[in-house]
Amino acid sequence: MTVTVATGLWQLDPTASTVAVRHKSVWGLVTVKGTFTGVTGRGEVAADGTATGTLAIDAASLDTKNKKRDDHLRSADFFDAANHPEITFAVRGAERGAGDAVQVDGQLTVRGVSRPQQVTAKLVSADADGLTLEAEFTVAREEFGVTFNQMRMMGGPTTVTATLRFTRAAA
Repeated sequence: MTVTVATGLWQLDPTASTVAVRHKSVWGLVTVKGTFTGVTGRGEVAADGTATGTLAIDAASLDTKNKKRDDHLRSADFFDAANHPEITFAVRGAERGAGDAVQVDGQLTVRGVSRPQQVTAKLVSADADGLTLEAEFTVAREEFGVTFNQMRMMGGPTTVTATLRFTRAAA
């Protein structure tokens, strides 16, 4: 059964959405996990079913449950949140694929560096009041100028996992 998504404007519900990261450190022996608590977004579904929009993440809102580590991740060694307070994902186009797949073509900006990012999301639910998407993709930190790697302990990609709930936006 194909779920239909209504046209119009959609607003991210931050209370029902999560954006999380995980990265293997200490030579791949320890996985550091964190969640961004400050996430906003908006999108529009066109009459042809395609979608565009923007997701904005407060870089300083990353919470790994370790204050010292969180402060370091907010520093110039990593996100440089003082100079680059937002991480953005601009959706240039999204369209339904087979089944519940949604092919998303976007641009990810971290630390002021923008790179194209293609993601396959899953449309989990959609009705007249809201829609929920889930996605998981990897990011190479070095492509965004995040090169801190003391004693070469932090190789490999960072995995981003998102559950995004959108509700109808006021016109």
